[in-house]
Amino acid sequence: MTTEAPSTYQNLENWPTTDILAGMNHEDQTVPLAVSKALPQLEKLVEATVARLRAGGRLFYIGAGTSGRLGVVDASECPPTFGVPAGLVVGIMAGGDGAIRQAVEGAEDDAQQAWLDLQQFAVTAKDVLVGIAASGRTPYVIGGLQAARAAGLATGCVVCNAGLAVAAACELPVEVVTGPEFITGSTRLKAGTAQKLVLNMLTTATFIRLGRVKGNKMVDMQLSNEKLVDRGQRMLMDELGIAQPEAAALLARHGSVRAALLARQG
Repeated sequence: MTTEAPSTYQNLENWPTTDILAGMNHEDQTVPLAVSKALPQLEKLVEATVARLRAGGRLFYIGAGTSGRLGVVDASECPPTFGVPAGLVVGIMAGGDGAIRQAVEGAEDDAQQAWLDLQQFAVTAKDVLVGIAASGRTPYVIGGLQAARAAGLATGCVVCNAGLAVAAACELPVEVVTGPEFITGSTRLKAGTAQKLVLNMLTTATFIRLGRVKGNKMVDMQLSNEKLVDRGQRMLMDELGIAQPEAAALLARHGSVRAALLARQG
């Protein structure tokens, strides 16, 4: 596993801060290139996700540690960004919600637990399951993908090593090979960054394809705070060529940017 290979940097405890930061920044710059090499794989996963969600399915993530937390974060950001129901994208973490804040030792080693966790959501063959595992060998993720695949769900993964068990357990693997970390084995660094980029791309591309973006604007975003209300007003000002007071009145009347645009444009 290249994510566990020795760091190419030595004696880090003796480095000045400026060199530590420069070294990490240098390594981080390799991540987008690694992601770019996996775009053909990611395209297949996006297309499958679009098809399942269009047919009434949902997208689930499973993972442990940093990988699991990244799935929870991406899922939680979809409703406010795209205005989709909270249950359409769901992040599930080994060890339960408590593991988001504090590690639950050994939770990732239970190969049966992920499928049990998924049963709480009454998953069906319409759904998509994406396993997230930097190592590519997490038993919790492998077991969940195997059971889901046998049950007819579309299955994919985001991993940072090639040719390992997590990828073999699913139909649509996305393998982003990020190589050795700045600190040996610390996959919350480059691997975590790569996973975050891929998850951003997966859900953003999916919801663009499903019509949740108009032009380049989040017209279905939830207007849950003053910043977002201001953003919504500016969207209307830009799209309709109107002044802020009229945009504010339109948004208050219709409750969303999309609804306001439809009302004004017919």
